[in-house]
Amino acid sequence: MSAAEELNPTGDAQPLLGTVLAVQANYYRVRLDSVAESRIASGAGEGEALLSSVTLLCTRRARLKKIGQQVMVGDRVVVEEPDWAGGRGAIAEVLPRETELDRPSVANANQILLVFALAEPELDPYQLSRFLLKGESTGLSVCLCLNKSDLVAEALQCEWHRRLGEWGYAPVFVSVRTGTGLEELRNLLADRITVVAGPSGVGKSSIINDLIPGVNLRVGEVSGKLSRGRHTTRHVELFELPGGGLLADTPGFNQPDLQCAPAELAGYFPEARRGLASGRCQFSDCLHRDEPNCAVRGEWERYEHYLECLDEAVAREEALLELGDGESSLKVKVSRAGERRYEPKLDSKKYRRSSRRVEHQKLQEFEEDLEEV
Repeated sequence: MSAAEELNPTGDAQPLLGTVLAVQANYYRVRLDSVAESRIASGAGEGEALLSSVTLLCTRRARLKKIGQQVMVGDRVVVEEPDWAGGRGAIAEVLPRETELDRPSVANANQILLVFALAEPELDPYQLSRFLLKGESTGLSVCLCLNKSDLVAEALQCEWHRRLGEWGYAPVFVSVRTGTGLEELRNLLADRITVVAGPSGVGKSSIINDLIPGVNLRVGEVSGKLSRGRHTTRHVELFELPGGGLLADTPGFNQPDLQCAPAELAGYFPEARRGLASGRCQFSDCLHRDEPNCAVRGEWERYEHYLECLDEAVAREEALLELGDGESSLKVKVSRAGERRYEPKLDSKKYRRSSRRVEHQKLQEFEEDLEEV
């Protein structure tokens, strides 16, 4: 029996189901399914005036908090006791997730769309590799969008298309200014939950503003000194695409962290996967570095990227082994004499409580967002 059926075992009334679009403090903006729209019109007695109000500002039931049930952007939830006039409700149950990302925290995503710029800032192959590795490590499909194609010659676009094809990717070339590639991108995103990621300043917000008219995300400029963009997205939020589907805009960052075991790394390179599919390494624990009869080591462009990331993964694993089980619960303190000692870590999220003024402020911001929907 599903969670929704347990809440409604007799089947007398269909439970309210929805998708969490945004999370802030202890409040959740939930878009109700289309089945709920008819209930609003027929059950609330307000007729057409309430048909447009299919998004509720919700709290989480105390029972969910007690069992440690987190509510994430993208979660499918059951909503109880809706106050149609006030636009409020309460999340009673979180349905099982198909997928779950930790950073950013998004549930039920189908694919990741990595957005990079061909110019302003100039495309950095190693940085692109790092983002592609991070995307591959999630287990979701990875799509690549190259923005600002109008700023470079067609010959350079062809060169990047060939080069990325050898990496194992088929990029979509886009220009928000000329509209190039946007229709192809819409088809790629239709009826799916897509996590949009990429460095700051590459035009993610501009693309989303074009795909979703009226959303009006902040657009930042590229720093002339650093040739990097300034952060404009502050938190994760799902936006509805006119043709169906949801986009999760995530805060930009310039260098994604790499957290994987050395033995897993090769599986995140399509070129290495092709090598393993066509041949077999002599050793089962081969790291494809200097072992004899390796099926992966060879003349592929990103092999140097692989070796650099492998060194990082090995160093990280060795550091974790040195710390042992205490790594997650201890922190290192260095005295003035240079002596190192370990002290217990306190979970700041667990022990820190927001003031009522801050909670009230966040609630007002959420209600303003709700009125705009």
